[in-house]
Amino acid sequence: MTAPAAFDAAPLRDAARWRRIEGLFWLLPVLGYFVFPDNLALLTQMAIMALFALSLDLILGYAGIVSLGHAAFYGIGAYTAGLLAAHGHGDPLLGLACAAVVAAALGFATSFLVLRGADLTRLMVTMGVAVMLHEAANKLTDITGGVDGLQGVDIRPLFGHFDYDMVGRTGYLYSVAVLFLLFWIARHLVHAPFGLTLRGIHQNAARMPALGSPVHARLVTVYTIGAAYAGVAGALLTQTTQFVSIDVLSFGRSAELLLMLVLGGTGSLYGALLGAVVFMAVRHQLADINPQYWQFWLGLVLIAVVLYARDGLMGALRRVAARWPGVAR
Repeated sequence: MTAPAAFDAAPLRDAARWRRIEGLFWLLPVLGYFVFPDNLALLTQMAIMALFALSLDLILGYAGIVSLGHAAFYGIGAYTAGLLAAHGHGDPLLGLACAAVVAAALGFATSFLVLRGADLTRLMVTMGVAVMLHEAANKLTDITGGVDGLQGVDIRPLFGHFDYDMVGRTGYLYSVAVLFLLFWIARHLVHAPFGLTLRGIHQNAARMPALGSPVHARLVTVYTIGAAYAGVAGALLTQTTQFVSIDVLSFGRSAELLLMLVLGGTGSLYGALLGAVVFMAVRHQLADINPQYWQFWLGLVLIAVVLYARDGLMGALRRVAARWPGVAR
């Protein structure tokens, strides 16, 4: 009887190896700190939305779980950090941790509803959860502030020493550091056997149980992780702005997030980051150039990307890198 072949981990190790182009990518936030010192607030928002897009890419790009209500986790994280700070617990790291736990708990609880049906069912369930939370936040004005927003959010200095200055230096460095740390964890996950299982489920969920993979357990796990990431992004928004608006739970927030991910390219962690940064940069520039009709031009840009770069900006970059292999090493 022939012994089973040993698992070859070399391809996994090669895929997980950091490349020079990645190092150059992560030098961009450092460069932005010095080149755009007057726009750190915008750069901070880009970092937060990049983390938010990363959370959706984990569940959609890798596991194939479609969602139109991902703002539910983003909003619950924002309100968790805001309510803690409003009641005298404004330590930033405590707020991040609690937001991650609460959002993960909501993700775990709702995953059993979301994963029951097919794509259309999942869309409706995720959107329904977000709509219910939005309406609850609107009604519970004594807790959330309703449409006026949550007031009195007092965030303490980071590590007890670094105040959130008006320029936004602390908020920017803090947000980029959290983004990099969570990206590193996500990168490790998707290049591990867990990530390969998710890709297999995305391609053919019916066949994976025959290979010994617990499909439902893997989907619940990644959905919970994605929810936690979104909760941390929401907490960062609260801590850097010291305000929580009911807009964090809106359907428009989820739809905008999906546009970012499609723009950058699904199933690629860097695609999520790139899509968020490019979307917000283009929106900011178009709003300055044409305040009345900027949404028209933004829609035109998105249509062009979908038509001529169907796998997003990362797909276009991969094709360029294929012509010059040495650049991507």
